[in-house]
Amino acid sequence: MNGGRRGIGVVTVAAAVSLLLGGCAGGSAVANDGRTSDGRIVVVASTDVWGSVVQEIGAGRVQVTSIVDSPSKDPHEYQATVRDRLVVSRAAVLVQNGGGYDDFFGRLTDGTGGALIDVAGLTGRDATAPGFNEHLWYDLPTVDRVADAVSAVLQRKDPGHRADLRAALARFHAATAGLAGEEAAVRRVAVGRGVAITEPVPLYLTAACGLVDRTPGAFASAVEDGRDAPPAVVRTQLALLQDRRVALLAVNEQTEEPMTDRVVSAARAAHVPVIGFRETLPAGTGYLAMFHAELTALRSAVGA
Repeated sequence: MNGGRRGIGVVTVAAAVSLLLGGCAGGSAVANDGRTSDGRIVVVASTDVWGSVVQEIGAGRVQVTSIVDSPSKDPHEYQATVRDRLVVSRAAVLVQNGGGYDDFFGRLTDGTGGALIDVAGLTGRDATAPGFNEHLWYDLPTVDRVADAVSAVLQRKDPGHRADLRAALARFHAATAGLAGEEAAVRRVAVGRGVAITEPVPLYLTAACGLVDRTPGAFASAVEDGRDAPPAVVRTQLALLQDRRVALLAVNEQTEEPMTDRVVSAARAAHVPVIGFRETLPAGTGYLAMFHAELTALRSAVGA
């Protein structure tokens, strides 16, 4: 993500301690054992996408804080604050995307006592391999594995509410199974059709829907790195849209720059549907609702 950046202000240690002890995300003071004063388990996630997943499976027994929680914060470049370090130091459970996406979080969690869930590590893939796609929240099997791993930790830490936690996990899996069913419905119509992208953010989802990425790799990598793609590569990308050789254009809607704006304009001029995908949640929307809305838009675009 290479959208707008937000400057990190100076936070004094005294002010950070006051903020933390006065109450974090749920408004309850945090004890030293990774629980709030009302007994909830303190969880810190690197981004609000993973924070929302934890909230969904937490059965009301968690207090979740997400460090990257707005489009103005770029996980690749985020600089942790004193308050972030204090919040992480008090957490019982920590959830990191990994795969090079949120390295700041690994530095925050180093030496802390919380149970660390590394999403990329759960995939069984080599996260250091060239071409590894770190946007793992669009891969439903991985999301299910994360939910299982986090829930297992929560159940160990809160055995008195194990039944509630298991029920919440079952509801979450039912919801992701429904989303997987929608992907399968799209696949029956769209398998083998092309998709153009600006960045690899949604590629797990589009692949699950049977769509084939036709974008020149040099274009997507240039956008993701904040570089200009070579003119010949840009022309190839524009031709995909102008000649309607793809079913849709999938964009990172949190990134705006002249090169991507030009591609979006070309898609609209050729009447190729443009579908937005995200790295952080829309205001007031949880992970499942965001995924469903984006999948519904994709399904409409391909006529499924």
